[in-house]
Amino acid sequence: MNQYFSKRAQRGMTLMELLTVVMIIGILAGITIPSYRRYLMRANRTDATTTLLRIASAQEKHIMQYGTYVTATASMPNAHSAGGLGLGTTTERGFYNITLAATATGYTATARPVATLGQQADTDCRTLTINETGARTATNVGGTNTTGQCFR
Repeated sequence: MNQYFSKRAQRGMTLMELLTVVMIIGILAGITIPSYRRYLMRANRTDATTTLLRIASAQEKHIMQYGTYVTATASMPNAHSAGGLGLGTTTERGFYNITLAATATGYTATARPVATLGQQADTDCRTLTINETGARTATNVGGTNTTGQCFR
């Protein structure tokens, strides 16, 4: 009878094998999930930079046609008029709110993350701006200039 049990193929996994697999999966998840989250934040940041570049282009077109910059985000959605750019007050994918401050001789467009959509966790590039000269700036949570890593 002992020969029967020793020759029989083992079925299933032992508890130690199962714990080893669970531990390996946990280690891989601990490494890959934060890395993936940083990648998503960087990818979503392009939502803001693209919108700011569109605003800069639209502002230049507006000043050439009407002689003034659009002065507030309230007038931004009014396309085809002397009062607007035809752009919304949020970015295309909705990750950032856009504010606009303008004078007769210049403007500054600012993108700040919407608090409820996860981009608020992007502490490296919290605020992105562009002005009439095309100068781009970005600041982190502490107010330090991070333009080099935010506008790529």
